[in-house]
Amino acid sequence: MNINTLNAVYFIGIGGIGMSALARFFLSKGKKVGGYDRTRTELTEKLEEEGAVIHYEDCISLIPSDFSDAKTTLVVYTPAVPATHTELAYFREKGFEIQKRAQALGMLTHTEKGLCVAGTHGKTTTSTMASHILHQSKIGCNAFLGGISKNYGTNLLLSDHSPFVVIEADEFDRSFHWLTPYATVITATDSDHLDIYGTHQEYIEGFRKYTSLIQENGFLIIKEGIDLIPDVKPGVTVYTYSEKTGDFHAENIRITNGEIYFDFISPLESIRDIQLGVPIYINIENGVAAMALAQIGGASAEEIRNAMASFRGVDRRFDFKLKNEHIVFLSDYAHHPAEIKQSIHSLRILYPTKKITVAFQPHLYTRTRDFYTAFGESLSLADEVILLDIYPAREEPIPGVSSKLIYDNLRPGIEKSFCKKEELVKYLKNKPLDVLITLGAGDIDDYVPQIYDALKDR
Repeated sequence: MNINTLNAVYFIGIGGIGMSALARFFLSKGKKVGGYDRTRTELTEKLEEEGAVIHYEDCISLIPSDFSDAKTTLVVYTPAVPATHTELAYFREKGFEIQKRAQALGMLTHTEKGLCVAGTHGKTTTSTMASHILHQSKIGCNAFLGGISKNYGTNLLLSDHSPFVVIEADEFDRSFHWLTPYATVITATDSDHLDIYGTHQEYIEGFRKYTSLIQENGFLIIKEGIDLIPDVKPGVTVYTYSEKTGDFHAENIRITNGEIYFDFISPLESIRDIQLGVPIYINIENGVAAMALAQIGGASAEEIRNAMASFRGVDRRFDFKLKNEHIVFLSDYAHHPAEIKQSIHSLRILYPTKKITVAFQPHLYTRTRDFYTAFGESLSLADEVILLDIYPAREEPIPGVSSKLIYDNLRPGIEKSFCKKEELVKYLKNKPLDVLITLGAGDIDDYVPQIYDALKDR
């Protein structure tokens, strides 16, 4: 099945950030779009406004008749949906073509030039930054983003003339193995999703296989020094990058008055005086990778310089909510020890003399079990840590696995405490704070508006 033979697309788990972008794409192509999700959210409400038909109960009778023809209806599901899901079982029994979200994206990389960003962390910011550069350029792009772009207020960019599609290549459930990139960045290979891969070696093998899927005469831009020996086809050009070394890197980094400038060194064309629109130190490296991808896509030096300065970031990615002489408050999606380390390090560079307080909600029992020691080490870079209960997402509790594992591995002498998420706003309201960051991929972000209201008048 391809996009030309489709009349309708039905999504099981339509409200996810990645699934909703795909749903929007098919809506833009004039396809009938519908689906199921467990809960109504702002994303699902926007989809309904745009023409999608959505219900919130796993019930076969609620599937509209527009999605009853197996010959012209594609069913897309998220791996987070259990195999016992009634609607998913129904479509399988009736012989519908059923694809994971990644398969549907892979279908697009067969007909478009896929510019993909893979890696344990940094994917969303790097891919959104690259998309912004291309979208602002004469080249344009389609883009499926893993977060909401602050420049555009959406996770989907569309172009009626560009051959490029920017995709966040997710390694969870080996989803990125469905893609055939024209060019790809690999940002990091720190172990994650060991509930899927089992061992670090198998995790690395997953990335190695991904590199073998790059199209002939394509491009690989790989973070210098990571634990990966790529397996690319003949004719694939391999570049390295990092903050300060590699084929693509930054030189002459200047941090003045809260702004960051640097020179972009590139084998294609170096560009002086890049200004980061979101002046966070880790965005130097993210920006280097994004600019490399955009250069391969054909963006000019002036287009790149202008777009980097106008980039406004991604919701929940180092997202400043409050910044004045009394207090700084921001939220971040970081949920892996390496991401947390980068977030706190970036804050320490910006605010070297201020107390940094972290409120962290661990995400998944398996990730906590596998990395509680590393979580303790990363969080210990802060001055104070407030730990919430684990956000389970798709998982059932594991005996003996709780936030206390992380608590017990924080460095001696650090200020530390537990807090129920429902009590977090009250806990923070009258607490002495200099710099506060909420971290986690769960529902801690739901409390950010209330935290802002509690702190804004300080």
